[in-house]
Amino acid sequence: MFNIARVRLTIWYSLIIMLISISFSVAMYRILASELDRVARIQRTRVEYVFPGYQVGPQGDFQPGSVNVLYFDPDLIAETKNRLATILAGINLLILGASAAAGYFLAGRTLQPIKEMVDEQNHFITDASHELRTPLTAMKSEIEVNLRDSELNLAGAKNLLKSNLEEVNNLQSLSDNLIELTQFKKGVNGTINFEDVSLKLVADEAVKKVASLAKDKNIAIKSKVRDLRLEGNKQTLTELLVIFLDNAIKYSQSHSTISLTAERDDGLAVIKIADQGIGISREDIPHIFDRFYRADKSRTKVDVPGYGLGLSIAKQIADKHGGTIRVQSAPLEGTTFTIQLPIRQADKFNGFFKHILS
Repeated sequence: MFNIARVRLTIWYSLIIMLISISFSVAMYRILASELDRVARIQRTRVEYVFPGYQVGPQGDFQPGSVNVLYFDPDLIAETKNRLATILAGINLLILGASAAAGYFLAGRTLQPIKEMVDEQNHFITDASHELRTPLTAMKSEIEVNLRDSELNLAGAKNLLKSNLEEVNNLQSLSDNLIELTQFKKGVNGTINFEDVSLKLVADEAVKKVASLAKDKNIAIKSKVRDLRLEGNKQTLTELLVIFLDNAIKYSQSHSTISLTAERDDGLAVIKIADQGIGISREDIPHIFDRFYRADKSRTKVDVPGYGLGLSIAKQIADKHGGTIRVQSAPLEGTTFTIQLPIRQADKFNGFFKHILS
């Protein structure tokens, strides 16, 4: 589809350019031919004025007698017009070739963002369909098995409903994440309200939200966040820290420690979330922010629930705040995520260039 659209767009580019080129060539030919005829007429008039007894014949000769005088040969003028037409036709052929090549290149550049968007959309639909199919298949299988069970009692039915409710909760969580991610992708939250936010209050609220998960695994969260104030959106910043803390808890062993720190550095709020978990392999690090990406279980040796959308959402939140995210990790050595956010939104470009140059 992309190649067909590219060829069609190239044809349209070439047709437009050739229409302009041919129109210009026809106008130029008529102007130059008219100018040649005008000069020939002026020369004819001058000859007849200088030699009043003589008339220029149809072949450019003088009647009667012969006079050695410069004049324009009509055959030469006709030949000049033909050569002019040939030259203009050759120029148009060159323009056609150049415009076709340039049009094909420009068509590719023009359609490339659309192709990437369509490919991303198709990839999104495929991944979402796969993730939705898993819980739906589990629910369907359980229901079919229990319906064929003639000895199904009330306790069994309740267990079935309980299991189905867990899958429904998973589906609801997935759909909520998909909607949120889609909104960020479309820029719906591009105009989120920024206000003066206390980073310490944001961190405290995020730690509070994941406290029960950490308690279940006997994981200690040590928060050392200075009372920094920055321009941002409190709700999304809290969600940003919750995502990283939740990830750290999921991939950490029991009785380990997670540290959360934040400091100011040259107009930036630098937040670090470090865990003592299983770490991330070098092969996985470039893809961890991709939608639906999950590390290979054979490498991680851990089966962690989730759909691989959290870090993708976190990156979108950081991008909306003009921030950046870095990761340092190695297998069995833990992971440290570093989030850099501009203190003021007017400084976001300074933070961007600092990130590029560092």
